[in-house]
Amino acid sequence: MEARQEVLWVDRHVEVVMRAEDNLEFMQSLADESMKLVVTSPPYNIGKSYEARRPLEKYVQEQTRVIAECVRLLHPQGSICWQIGNHVQNGEIFPLDVVLYQVFRNYGLRLRNRIIWHFEHGLHCKKRLSGRYETIMWFTKGNDYTFNLDPIRVPSKYPGKKHYKGPKIGQRSGNPLGKNPGDLWIFPNVKNNHIEKTIHPCQFPVELVERLVLALTDEGDCVFDPYMGVGSSVIAAVRHGRKGYGCDTVKEYVDVAWERFNQLRAGELKTRPMNKPVYDPNLPNGGH
Repeated sequence: MEARQEVLWVDRHVEVVMRAEDNLEFMQSLADESMKLVVTSPPYNIGKSYEARRPLEKYVQEQTRVIAECVRLLHPQGSICWQIGNHVQNGEIFPLDVVLYQVFRNYGLRLRNRIIWHFEHGLHCKKRLSGRYETIMWFTKGNDYTFNLDPIRVPSKYPGKKHYKGPKIGQRSGNPLGKNPGDLWIFPNVKNNHIEKTIHPCQFPVELVERLVLALTDEGDCVFDPYMGVGSSVIAAVRHGRKGYGCDTVKEYVDVAWERFNQLRAGELKTRPMNKPVYDPNLPNGGH
């Protein structure tokens, strides 16, 4: 498998705050409406090593308290992106985007997209179909929100296509920068052979968060992850000139996050590049 990766670098004076702390306590120190983007993937209440399994109702109550604080922090033109999967109980699945949707609506947020993140590897189920996607709920605080499409355009399927009739006949019909990526995103999840793999069992791929950061914030804006794990959201934010904030209750994860940030600052952090094709063993060199 070809091993191309991207080396990231940031200004050494970039603003970053990461602490091993409960997120409700961490958020108390942050000002109202200070975050242009809150992006996170909270625990799914399925008994991972970093979470204690509890009744679904209690989980929703805990999420509601965190969401309420995130709404307080959210800039009037800001966005919340809550990446979530399924809670599983006695073999039955509960899609957490459906479970939590009304919580966000109760705080006046407006759903702009349910982005489907598709990946090809994961747990192999025996009594149901294996899950190969998760959902990113993108909410905004109001109708006047930051959305930058050009930085996240992807190559057009037919880049040379032209209008065949009408006043624009013969002119190119597509945007020269590429097309809208749509709401189905295909990124490899971070498994053992992924260039970004750390000790965290369920970490964000940096390129997924980069797309959200570029689309939903401007340079100099603040980005916050209340369940930051090993800091992928902060990494994605600061490498594009944003300010990164995050917290996690597991000190070992926060230590790794700082190690990754220091590697980023030194120009030594390797990540999978944005828009790199997914490896296909049926194509020469995997299609890369």
